[in-house]
Amino acid sequence: MLTASKFKIAKETKIGYVALKVANLEKMTRFYQEVIGLQVLTQNEQESRLGVGGDVLLQLRKIANPLPLTRKTGLYHVAFLVPNRQELGNALFHYLRVSAPLTGASDHGYSEALYLTDPEGNGIEVYRDKPRTQWDIRADGSIIGVTEAMDTEGILAARAAQWSGFGLGTTVGHVHLKVADLHASDQFYTEKLGLTLTSNFGSQAKFFAAGAYHHHLGANNWLGSHVPAMSAADLGLDYYSFLLPNHTAFEELVAHLEATEVHFERQGEQLWVMDPNGIKLLIAVE
Repeated sequence: MLTASKFKIAKETKIGYVALKVANLEKMTRFYQEVIGLQVLTQNEQESRLGVGGDVLLQLRKIANPLPLTRKTGLYHVAFLVPNRQELGNALFHYLRVSAPLTGASDHGYSEALYLTDPEGNGIEVYRDKPRTQWDIRADGSIIGVTEAMDTEGILAARAAQWSGFGLGTTVGHVHLKVADLHASDQFYTEKLGLTLTSNFGSQAKFFAAGAYHHHLGANNWLGSHVPAMSAADLGLDYYSFLLPNHTAFEELVAHLEATEVHFERQGEQLWVMDPNGIKLLIAVE
């Protein structure tokens, strides 16, 4: 059932980019460019920014004396949304050709998705959305997902071009988090941030969205309840961002956060907020 929270974040809100802390910047940059399909937009000795068509979708920042990924909160996967089935077919053919670290391929009812893992253990999803007319949308507005075998032959048959990386229109469609407290996460993302609970797997996972999307954010506690939060020295998620459509939507959210006593740091039209799992998010105007 959908959340009953009165405040709703602007329906046009979407994910911006994901920032990762990495140990080997050169190797990770090359992987996301040559294997996954992003373009390097800017790069120096400490940081790489990658994306599509000039839009940053991934930031990699090198940290000193890093700790490896362990059982802590953070990123389950970053999900790159390609514009259509043809683009997904191009990607899958490329991943098979270069022996990319594929870990799964699923049909979720509302989408078709490929799963991979990067060299430092971060999860990646590459997916395309099915037409909304094919989604299982219930009377209360909840959107039901499934996990079935992907039609890989059909996906490959849809490809029509030689691989040259992700095409224009590719975005970060959603972010899926590993959380310590699923109930507190639900309360924060619905009552404080104003997202809608679109799919609820009870005590294991929940999915949230702005507007009528299937989900912009996933949260699971599959590592167990009350796992510790990541530290600054841990590899993996640094933060992720939401983009609001305009100044009005931004100020409405600021007023709601103040009214509900959520601590944040404001820098112009940017807000830094910490969720209940110690996960940082950046909220900005597009």
